[in-house]
Parts: sequence; structure tokens; C-alpha cells
Amino acid sequence: MTNNGSISDTITGTTGTTGDTVLVLGGSGKTGRRVAALLAERGVPARTASRGGATRFDWLDATTWGPALDGVTAVYLVYLQDLGSARAPGHIEEFLRLAKERGVARVVLLSARDWPAARPVEDAVRASGLGWTILRPTWFAQNFSEDMFLPYLQAGELRLPTGDGREPFIDAADIAEVAVAALTDDRHHGESYDLSGPRPMSFGEAVAAIAGATGRDLRYTPVSHQEFRADLVAAGLTEADAGIVDGLLRTIEEGSSAYLSDCVRRVLGREPRDFGAFAARAAAEGAWRV
Repeated sequence: MTNNGSISDTITGTTGTTGDTVLVLGGSGKTGRRVAALLAERGVPARTASRGGATRFDWLDATTWGPALDGVTAVYLVYLQDLGSARAPGHIEEFLRLAKERGVARVVLLSARDWPAARPVEDAVRASGLGWTILRPTWFAQNFSEDMFLPYLQAGELRLPTGDGREPFIDAADIAEVAVAALTDDRHHGESYDLSGPRPMSFGEAVAAIAGATGRDLRYTPVSHQEFRADLVAAGLTEADAGIVDGLLRTIEEGSSAYLSDCVRRVLGREPRDFGAFAARAAAEGAWRV
């Protein structure tokens, strides 16, 4: 990373073109809806797009791409299929070629930290000819409150094959703020930002924080990888998808993801939000109420 400017106040977009429209893909997702809300707060026109939204966008239906791009000069790019799949780079290359033809000048990609399978997509973004920024966050804190782990916590037990492995979970609100900075300020062009929360935590510690915030009896139970994959298949995932999720969690078990990244502080001029603050806020909003 080479950004050496004073960038704690750049979200206002004083060096960017905030009067132009930003296309927010995955506009109903954990980061997309937060990005759209922040852009609206700052008076930046934003168009949210998703498979079921008012602006329809489907990576598997290229006829939806052009209408979504009309009048757009920047894109928050979220690939809602598997970012590490073999077809992802081709989709991204084709979409960004069309985006450039339609007058898009910049793209901010949501990638993932320490995920080699996503690198071909990142390479496609770099080769697009657009101003680009790549965001590589750790696992979201909101995975506990909005979808992935939520049903298990509502039932009282989270069963994972992560042992005592640790992860510096990041609040999706921090990702969104960094994304808005990158979408509205040219000084972030050409940067790849690794994003993490302020401290590594085990899943047991995370569940304990949520239990404390909710007053509920919640448990984290370590299980074998075989048991975990069987649980996922029983819940409706294919064997292949269960293997992908299991593989991602294995990196946490092995401890390779426990290190911190400083890019939230570098971009926003403050430390990232703590998991405890996230748990208290989500609990107050009724995230784990049953």
C-alpha cells in the first residue's frame, strides 16, 4: 500500500466527483446497503442493484448489466456468486469492459483477506483500465447477527470446526466507510486495503460476548470438520459448498488469519469498531431475540 496522504477526512469526496451516480451492487447485502446509506448521507447519488431490487442486476444474466450502468461513473463491485469460482474472472472482465464503455471511471471491489482463489478477480479489476481500489476484509462481525451464524445462535449453540483459532472480526460499517472513501476520493486509486477489526478473537470469545450482551445462555461447541460438513449438508448445502465453507474456517483453526491490519485506521483516521460494541448494538436492535 502506498497511500501517504492525510486521509482521515476524505469521505466527503472533495477530490472526487460526488455529483455522479455510484452503482452499488449487492445493494441489499451487509456492506452494500451500508455503502448506499452513507453515500446518501453525503449527498452522493447512489443506485442500489440486486436480483430482486428496483434496479435488477444478476451476474448470470448479462442483459441486466447495461441498464444498471446507465449514467453511472463509479461502481461498488460485489460478486454475489463465489468470488473464487472459475467463471468469476470472466464475468468481472466482461462487466468492467462494458462499464468502461458506458463511462464508469472507478471501481471498488469487495474481495477477502488471505483468499488466494480471489486473486484472479483482483487481477481482472487491476487490468480493467479503470481507477480501482480493492478491499480485503476479514470475516464480518455481522455474520453472527444477520445470516450465516444467526440461526445457530438463535437456537443457542454454534458448532464450528475452528477450535481455539482466532479471527479479528470486522464490523461491516467499517468496511462501508472505507468503501465510500475509495468511491469518492481519487487518492485511493490503485490501493489494496487489508481490513480487520482491532483484536483477534476465538469463536468461543465472540459467542461469550454475544451471550453477555443478550443475557442468553449461548454456547460455542468445537466439532470436527467431518461433523461440520455433515451439519451443512443436512441444512441444505451441497457437498461442494460445504467443503468451501469448511475450507475457509480451516484457516481460522490453523491461526493463519489472527494477525491485525491497520488500513481502517489509515483510511478513516480512527481505530476499527470493537466486537463488543458491535454485540451490544446488535443486541439492542434485537438481532438474537427469540
